[in-house]
Amino acid sequence: MSENTPSGVGRGRSVVPLVPMTARRRDEAHRTATPLELLFDLCFVVAVAQAGARLVHAIAEGDPGHGVGGYFLVFFAIWWAWVNFTWFASAYDTDDVPYRLATLIQMAGVLVLAAGIPRAFDNGDYAVAITGYVIMRAALAFQWLRAARGETGPARQTALRYAAGLVVVQIGWVVLLLLPDAAWWWGFVPLAAADLAVPAFAEQHYRTTWHPHHIAERYGLFTIIVLGETIAAATVAVRSALDDSAALDELLPIAAGGLLIVFAAFWIYFAVPIHEYLATHQHPFLWAYSHYLIFGSAAAIGAGIEVAVEQATHHAHISTLAASLAVTVPTAVFMITTWAVHARHFKRGTAQHAVLPVGAVLVLASSFAGHWAVPLAGIALACTIATGIWLAARPAPARP
Repeated sequence: MSENTPSGVGRGRSVVPLVPMTARRRDEAHRTATPLELLFDLCFVVAVAQAGARLVHAIAEGDPGHGVGGYFLVFFAIWWAWVNFTWFASAYDTDDVPYRLATLIQMAGVLVLAAGIPRAFDNGDYAVAITGYVIMRAALAFQWLRAARGETGPARQTALRYAAGLVVVQIGWVVLLLLPDAAWWWGFVPLAAADLAVPAFAEQHYRTTWHPHHIAERYGLFTIIVLGETIAAATVAVRSALDDSAALDELLPIAAGGLLIVFAAFWIYFAVPIHEYLATHQHPFLWAYSHYLIFGSAAAIGAGIEVAVEQATHHAHISTLAASLAVTVPTAVFMITTWAVHARHFKRGTAQHAVLPVGAVLVLASSFAGHWAVPLAGIALACTIATGIWLAARPAPARP
């Protein structure tokens, strides 16, 4: 933060009409998530819930291909818009009036995107969803132009590159909407790749001063948000059990297993001080980008729990195995990706490295346990954590 910036600005404690948007220090003390960022995240809860609900409907109706494909397309827009705001805020949050108003516009874009999710899933109509996405990205381009005005030299060039890249790619999304529907599948992949390439293009000569501890906290908070979908699904299971006593013996184990899965997933993700890793890697693109799978699978666990509930109450037209896989597959994906891009940096020795992959295999194996698949998956996760704790607590072997 600039030395001339009033104390507290950018930390949610005081607001002034206008502050020059210059980079905050990477070593700034007590850099934490602001109340505005937390409010911003709440808007994404709505979008994630909408995507999860449509995924549940598609799988329950026996159309997993359509459901999973649509889910990952929509979740890409949710995730990437959140990622870009988070990293920009970590480097340039001034918390002045223009910054807050631009954030308000981004929040409106999130809600428009959420409103368009049902149409995208049911009719393949992505117009509303992309409109919301473009609104968010246009507001972010404005933020980068503000940053360019407040910076000089390489920092200014990076900010201008960000703004230009965002504008060009958003024009591409708008053009794609105007083309025939058949062009959607041909245009999505290159445009998504172009969106992902903007940070690498912009930061060729200057790296923005994002804060390692702040980024770690923001990613952790969003992980909690998406895992919260599983808590909501477990609540649905308990409510359904109270309404349908005939399925009580199936629904309560699903609720208990779902709660155990989400708690274990939380434990696994937060078991390592990832800010230490980020502090030593100036440009951790792989870590940041791979959270698409971590966030997406975490939210999909909740959708899978709801599918298991619908199958147990005979509202889903799928087999018990299919309903079980709706829970165990995203759980295993969460475990593998969390290990590969997040936890493995702090593991020592073959045994510690093998714990999460082996645990993921056990979770997948529980899929064949019929109505006990979900609680057994939770137990497998608990055993994985217990094994990891035991291995970490063992004394290091003595050197000869």
